[in-house]
Amino acid sequence: MQNTPRIFINEKIESGKSVAVDKDIVHYLRRVMRRDDCLVFNDGSEYSAKLSDDNKYMLIGDKTQHLDPSNDLTLYFAPIKKLDDLINMATQMGVGTFVPVITNRTVANHINWTRIRKIMVEASEQSGRNSVPVLAEPIKFDDLDLKGLIVADERFAHGKEDTDKKVSGKRLLIGPEGGFSDAEFEKMDGAGVVGLSLGKTILRAETAAVVAISKVLG
Repeated sequence: MQNTPRIFINEKIESGKSVAVDKDIVHYLRRVMRRDDCLVFNDGSEYSAKLSDDNKYMLIGDKTQHLDPSNDLTLYFAPIKKLDDLINMATQMGVGTFVPVITNRTVANHINWTRIRKIMVEASEQSGRNSVPVLAEPIKFDDLDLKGLIVADERFAHGKEDTDKKVSGKRLLIGPEGGFSDAEFEKMDGAGVVGLSLGKTILRAETAAVVAISKVLG
């Protein structure tokens, strides 16, 4: 079913069920794609589907054999100016949960979280995921559980010794544009957080997220 449109349905779906659809989906299929069939997904499963003749319902067909490529990695991130890019790319890479973390140097404080959720849905549809990531409520750095955390540590680009060890885990933290503060590094070092080197060059936060996710998932 290559090139068949994929649409996220934000409710429980199963074969034989009829789901009410909004006008945006009808317009996309009928006017843009000029077809009535598609693939729908949610909760890790994908189904064939088609619009009803009156354009009011999505008729759910058979479950497909497509497996969900999503993973259970949780990405903790400081909101940044180019957050759209970070969320889009990380969603495509299968991140399961996003947790915004307000750090000392976080400058992007007025985020349109409704838009961010929309980007997650669109990236999931495009990338072949059968689920959309969870977006948690923002938390302060001081409230972050540091146990078992991996952090993209920019100090490796400034001479910190890199043992080049492979790291793995389910919880990854990416800092803000200005990096973590000395106090935040001190707290993480004291808690035994695992530092991840992203090389000797200084990466933009959105680029650092992609590189770090790739290294952790390995």
